[in-house]
Amino acid sequence: RKLFPTSLSVKDTLCSKMADRPVPISERRLLEVKLGEFPAWLGSRDFSPSGVLSALRRGHDRYYNKYINVKKGGIGGIAMLLAGYVVVSYIWDREHLKHDRWRKYH
Repeated sequence: RKLFPTSLSVKDTLCSKMADRPVPISERRLLEVKLGEFPAWLGSRDFSPSGVLSALRRGHDRYYNKYINVKKGGIGGIAMLLAGYVVVSYIWDREHLKHDRWRKYH
């Protein structure tokens, strides 16, 4: 009795479940990149002003379509944006707040 049918080999069954071709490292998203491939992936990014602007535009479009432009929207997307603003403004003013905390008023 054979383990695999004669019409399909082990290689054929494995290839049908995986992608037809490997995705180039420059086309992968950050979460799909392995740690050893990170320097090569970072080197393939476009850090020109137009590249950074297009990356920001893509990020904005992805955020807008995921949290704001939905059929049954709630307050979650706006609340996340406001929470991010609060965190960033605290980080920017941290030195000033730390300086005020140690100041003596008497």
